[in-house]
Amino acid sequence: MPMPVKKDYYHLLGVPREATQEEIRKAFRKLAFQYHPDHNHHEGAAEKFKEIVEAYQVLSNTNRRATYDRFGHMDDGRRFDGFADFAAGLGDIFDAFFGATIRVQRRTPQQGADLQYELSISFEEAAFGSRKQIEVLRVEDCSRCLGNGCEPGRQPVKCPNCNGLGEVRRAQNSIFGRFVNRLVCDHCNGQGSIIDQPCSQCLGKGKEQKRRTIAVSIPSGVEGGSQIRLRGEGNAGMWGGPAGTLYIAISVREHEFFKRHDNNILYELPIDFAQAALGDELEIPTLDGKVRLKIRPGTQTDTVLQIRGRGIPYANRSGKGDQLVRIKVVTPDKLDEDQRRLFHDLAKSLEKTKTHKTGKVKPK
Repeated sequence: MPMPVKKDYYHLLGVPREATQEEIRKAFRKLAFQYHPDHNHHEGAAEKFKEIVEAYQVLSNTNRRATYDRFGHMDDGRRFDGFADFAAGLGDIFDAFFGATIRVQRRTPQQGADLQYELSISFEEAAFGSRKQIEVLRVEDCSRCLGNGCEPGRQPVKCPNCNGLGEVRRAQNSIFGRFVNRLVCDHCNGQGSIIDQPCSQCLGKGKEQKRRTIAVSIPSGVEGGSQIRLRGEGNAGMWGGPAGTLYIAISVREHEFFKRHDNNILYELPIDFAQAALGDELEIPTLDGKVRLKIRPGTQTDTVLQIRGRGIPYANRSGKGDQLVRIKVVTPDKLDEDQRRLFHDLAKSLEKTKTHKTGKVKPK
């Protein structure tokens, strides 16, 4: 059987063997503050604190101290009187020692919870702005009692348990003297008042859920993924606090023809070989209506033409972006006999032109 570890209680408290009770008490108080787990989170602090408390329980008691001075520390089952329930008594010491430093605050005004609403708008609404009506379900002050929780004509009355303070004081004697703990009154939950005639509509809660229609202004040029913030349109606050904020998350639906790039609009225009080679003038759509666009002869695929001022309005300055038209020359995938003959004739003609320019003669 291993030998028990002997503890020197005087060494644990840092006092000489002839120390007075006052010196022992002061030493314990200093070390208890230093090693209490609520203040010291280092590994081993809790175990050190228990040893300090054990030493104090022995040395602060005249009979136990005399026994310890005579026989020393015993850890073979023959504990000092009262140490069988040491662990249980430790919690009381924690409470007595730190109870006075814990002060539970009374309830103070709190801002209501924020709400979020997802709003889908069209491409045009995002470009030019709009005004939308949305419906939200939120918490508001009760319309019958106006938020005080009482039947109309009544008011909350002073709590008789705490005399309107919202807290109760509980005195406790400990090894450090007399401590007074301040706790939230469990009768009025810290309000300092109680409701003797609860509102029949909200049952004394002072709050109810309501569906509200709210007007939302969509600024021109808004982008998908942005948020609109409406202060005071969230849930009602508690205990006189302000209402929360309503956040509106914007998503923009795709357009049939257009895509957005910053403040410019991208539009893809398909044309055939003849239009690309000979040029043309076409009517194309924009967000402001249709305009005529001139295609120059010899235009190649992926050519980008610019229509100024037909894009998205700028958010922080006047003016708009541009509409960019990307040309796509479309190759026909089905030809009738006449078209096929014409393309053969065109191919021969182009070949002669190519031969003439390069000076090369086709072999017979």
